[in-house]
Amino acid sequence: MAKSAKNNPIRYKKGKLTDAELLDLYQGMLLPRMIEEKMLKLLRQGKVSKWFSGIGQDAIAAGVTLALQPDELIFPLHRNLGVFTNRNIPLHRLFSQWQGKLNGFSKGRERSFHFGTLDYGIVGMISHLGPQLALACGAALSYKLDQRSMVSVAFTGEGGTSEGDFHEALNIAAVWSLPVIFIVENNGYGLSTPTTEQFKCKQISDKAPGYGMEGVTIDGNNIIEVFSTVRKYAKKIRKNPAPVLIECMTFRMRGHEEASGVKYVPEELLKAWSKKDPVLNFENFLLESGVMTSSQMETLKENYRNLIQEHLDITTEEEALQADIEKELGDVYNPHIAPVVAPGTVSNEMRFVDAITAGLDEAMNQHADLVLMGQDIGDYGGVFKITDGFVKKYGADRVRNTPLCESGIIGTALGLSLCGRKSMVEMQFADFVSCGFNQIVNNLAKIHYRWGAPADVVIRMPTGAGTGAGPFHSQSNEAWFYHVPGLKIVYPSTPEDAKGLLTAAFADPNPVMYFEHKALYRGITGPVPEGYYTTPIGKGRYARRGIVASIITYGMGVHWATRLAEEHAWDIDILDLRTLMPIDWEMVEETVTRTHKVLILHEDTVTGGIGGDIAAYIVEHLFDTLDAPVMRVGALDTPVPFADVLEKQFLPVKRLYDQMHKLIHY
Repeated sequence: MAKSAKNNPIRYKKGKLTDAELLDLYQGMLLPRMIEEKMLKLLRQGKVSKWFSGIGQDAIAAGVTLALQPDELIFPLHRNLGVFTNRNIPLHRLFSQWQGKLNGFSKGRERSFHFGTLDYGIVGMISHLGPQLALACGAALSYKLDQRSMVSVAFTGEGGTSEGDFHEALNIAAVWSLPVIFIVENNGYGLSTPTTEQFKCKQISDKAPGYGMEGVTIDGNNIIEVFSTVRKYAKKIRKNPAPVLIECMTFRMRGHEEASGVKYVPEELLKAWSKKDPVLNFENFLLESGVMTSSQMETLKENYRNLIQEHLDITTEEEALQADIEKELGDVYNPHIAPVVAPGTVSNEMRFVDAITAGLDEAMNQHADLVLMGQDIGDYGGVFKITDGFVKKYGADRVRNTPLCESGIIGTALGLSLCGRKSMVEMQFADFVSCGFNQIVNNLAKIHYRWGAPADVVIRMPTGAGTGAGPFHSQSNEAWFYHVPGLKIVYPSTPEDAKGLLTAAFADPNPVMYFEHKALYRGITGPVPEGYYTTPIGKGRYARRGIVASIITYGMGVHWATRLAEEHAWDIDILDLRTLMPIDWEMVEETVTRTHKVLILHEDTVTGGIGGDIAAYIVEHLFDTLDAPVMRVGALDTPVPFADVLEKQFLPVKRLYDQMHKLIHY
């Protein structure tokens, strides 16, 4: 029997909602609840590998999604099934996704809710809690720049609010007045850790004023309150962009995931919250209010049972997933065949740093949707003055000073890409990229392979030693990213390539790590063609031709090798790789086959450097052509020291002669 509305643990206020809207809310909760109950059975049968249950907090995902426009991006977590069902995704595709089948959204590459689909306005999470919040900032920024009256919505749990990404995202959203709604599902536990061990403030919404935004705490089990609150704020910030934090008090009635169980939860707490079941209480409210009859409700449930089974049958009949190496490798990168734009015949002598400025300028003219972001790159022009004058020329919307938060800004850049924009993030120094490492290696690099999303982002990094800048402003960290499938890495050594590789990086729809050696900025000059041209990514060049031996190198190494050859009149090949991912293996084979002796040179430390991989390739594929062992020269295996005498010892310049002399006379 239905309980009296007066005795209902959840006090619903219908307000101006129509009966039809109330039915929509009920259906929005009911279908995902029934799917969950079915999935739990399949889990026990071994037909689903893992399940993160949202039972008990069903009202939040459903209420939030139904309050939004269908094209507004949502960034859910693994307990937000109601987001997916209320965006009307075909159920059989969801079922295929959860069973690792081809008809899912990730081709068997991701499980449970670690996927997205831009066709339905959903951007999937990664396991690291927090990064999706900054992506929502990027989407909101795109809406604002395009003057679209839209909001983005990002979910997090109360445990995730302890992450630095939470702070960075809220700060960015507030400083830039972005139309983004942050939904905190406060369900009492971060896995087994209670809120008393997570934070000291009474409510998470209490943090909002500290960021300069509005915050509110609501009953997350009351779907009318969730729906009405989100709809109210969404309507408000579509007109006047500004972020808002909505904390939804709720409780998950099952474990963090099914294997965890709930033994750590006091039994009386489970009993208390079971009385606040969002689905059962709303059913009682609808029955008591006369919006539905028991018969209508049972008919709806029967229809849903049939619908779920119908789509499960479709999934059951689906062909088994077949492993295909070519398909797997082919989806790591966004396919891109850009025509190479040849340079013109007119060139000007330029410093390396000015060539980068010229490349950025050409890219900004070529791509009207390109946004540049970084600390101090606005009116100040960046610490190396590369973007000096850009704000005046392109405006503060496209050339954006950022708060000091590398992870948040890289995530924002990815969010822009999801909305069709290109973006660049400048690290003041390559060393600082470590603060954004997770976003790069787990979000940017993997998102296309995981579910086909774009990651059209260029990250520029002033790198290298030789300027007495010490261990945190001098590192050569390109090898950090060489190991990560999905990233491209370029490293120019000449002003001409500095411009051409940068314009090519912006033309490429994949994430590109663009390294620029600080000592080259004002240390070298060279001819740079006027106008727009591109230097093809993945193609090396010969800085010098010879027959005695080969040096394979890049960046500053090209200049060290050239100086060495000139000083000693050695007739050697010097191959400038220019691109480190992908490497031009054809040119590697060509130079080794030509000279039969090879030395690999880089400024990075020898251990773990890219040279080790190149050496292994040569030994594996070209061993029969070698007349001497493959040799390597790199920096000492120490952090980069500050004092001049120590830094010179650290760098490989002095050791280069000894190794090359040994190689030539082997």
